[in-house]
Amino acid sequence: MDWPDSFDNAGKQAVYLFGKDIYLLNLASAQFRRLTETDAAEKSVRFSPDGKRLAFVRENDLYMYDIENAGEKRLTLNGSETLLNGTLSWVYWEEIFGRQDIGYWWSGDSKALAFLQTDESGVDLMYFPDFKPAVPRVITQRYPKAGDDNPIVHVGIIEVDAPAPKPLWMELEGKEYEYICRVNWLPGDRQICVQTMNRAQNELDFFVVERQSGYGRQLMQERDPEGWVNINDDLYFLKDGKHFIWQSERDGYAHLYRFDMNGKAVNQITRGEWALRTSSSGPFWLRQAVTAVDEANGWIYFTAMEKSSIERHLYRIRFDGSKMTRLSKEDGTHRISFSPDARYYFDTYSNIRTMPSLALYQNDGKRKLVLAEPRPELLAKFDMQYPEHFTIPAEDGFPMPAEILKPRDFDPGKRYPVIYYIYGGPAAPTVFDAWRGTSLYFDLMLLDRGYIVVRFDHRSATAISKKLENRLRGMMSGPRELEDVVAGVKWLKSQTYVDPERVGIWGWSGGGSFTLNAMTRSKEFKAGIAGAPVSDWHYYDTRWAEAGMLRPQDNPEGYEKTSFVKTAKDLHGRLMLVHGTYDDNVHPQNTWAFANELIKHNIRFEMMIYPMRKHGFTDRPALIHRYNTMLEFWERNL
Repeated sequence: MDWPDSFDNAGKQAVYLFGKDIYLLNLASAQFRRLTETDAAEKSVRFSPDGKRLAFVRENDLYMYDIENAGEKRLTLNGSETLLNGTLSWVYWEEIFGRQDIGYWWSGDSKALAFLQTDESGVDLMYFPDFKPAVPRVITQRYPKAGDDNPIVHVGIIEVDAPAPKPLWMELEGKEYEYICRVNWLPGDRQICVQTMNRAQNELDFFVVERQSGYGRQLMQERDPEGWVNINDDLYFLKDGKHFIWQSERDGYAHLYRFDMNGKAVNQITRGEWALRTSSSGPFWLRQAVTAVDEANGWIYFTAMEKSSIERHLYRIRFDGSKMTRLSKEDGTHRISFSPDARYYFDTYSNIRTMPSLALYQNDGKRKLVLAEPRPELLAKFDMQYPEHFTIPAEDGFPMPAEILKPRDFDPGKRYPVIYYIYGGPAAPTVFDAWRGTSLYFDLMLLDRGYIVVRFDHRSATAISKKLENRLRGMMSGPRELEDVVAGVKWLKSQTYVDPERVGIWGWSGGGSFTLNAMTRSKEFKAGIAGAPVSDWHYYDTRWAEAGMLRPQDNPEGYEKTSFVKTAKDLHGRLMLVHGTYDDNVHPQNTWAFANELIKHNIRFEMMIYPMRKHGFTDRPALIHRYNTMLEFWERNL
């Protein structure tokens, strides 16, 4: 059985979606109760704060279910194929809300919902052939490409107890916007805070919207004239009604600030040449470093990279920025989960050589109870080989975080082929001092065949500083990242244990793109595997492509210079392209366009296509096949 779709706040109930319908689970009795039985499917279900109600979406309309009275109420009436209420369009689901299809937010009193209404009618359709039926059909997807029209999104507030609920639509104080980025209820439930962003994504505006009128006054604006503003979830309105806490990168690093309710900065809370950073395992573009705000005792708890860029530690600090203390002691990564009253927290700890442990702590860092700890003697049976951490100098000496895995019978007097794994996106590091788990398996398979496996992050990928991310503005996946990577590979080739003629590169998604970058703009690699690569930013979505590149209309030269379709004719080394035919994130069009350009220039390459697989396919047959195919490719070409 999968994890529930939602728990109530009391921890007494959970809700599941089985097939098309909603089921309520009493956690004490382990008994299920079926709540809906309809032809249409329900989705996006969540408990109200008091646990007495559920909100959900059916056929793109928002509904409320009263658990005690076993009755449902339809809250919106106009849902259609292109008009979505309380559920997200693809670009919002993927790029803004981190693959969580919840487009509504309960008020604390459980009597109102703020929600998004999305009009997708102006968004272009993408088409995917479905090969499974005897007569193939076509699957469609609304997907805004760089420079094209986005979905139009509005915020409504609906009182669920009204006899005939009707949305009250937000009216902003004379301000145009392109994206709705976040919606939060303020303490007291009389107002919501709505964050909006412009098309260039360099201005993030905060509005306080009245529940009774829908009128929104501008509270504050976050700007980044040199790059883009990263969305984050570290926004906390204090119960005193006078202040809020916000994570900003205005000084070039992700830090906490305290503001008054007129948007004026009261004080910077954290400071230094280091950054707050989440320790969770979710999508890297979800940023939430604050783990608890204890107003009663005046502490803020957060995770950060202050000790090391490859470690994540727990800290606490006073609201005025004094008495910052690191609470976690062991080197590595600490994933933190606080109790609602901020008195206790769970710490899931690991490092590159230590499997995860779970312990309960007091909020002052004193350990109370160990719930789970690793068994090294069991792991010893597998003759594990562990990565080693070090740094590789860029051309100007910048220390790039790196890790290396060497074969078990490593002989420093021999020369080994090297396979370099990369992702390469801004603030998306691949080098962590944390237990790698299943992501280590393929690397261990490569070791058994005599390869050295290396990861290192160019400076813009390290997440150390927003200044380093902004280097990529207008030329993402271009020469600036490649300079660091080429310097790193040349350093590797200078090591006595590396065979300089046998270096390969591979990656997936952004890493696939970077493989194309490296193999068409340098001659450092003998072979490479590009999995689901973006080959031209014109083919990717508005939100992500334009954050780094602006619109094609505003940066035609940048799009031209970062197109690997344009540089395909310069491919150096043996290449394998890999893609799923139902990839709704990086469309197969990217691989088809690059492959077609190679064909035009009579350049040999290999390609493996996975029918009806999406972007990050994880089904066992496809994974086994993919890894075996990759192993065979390396053995033939490296």
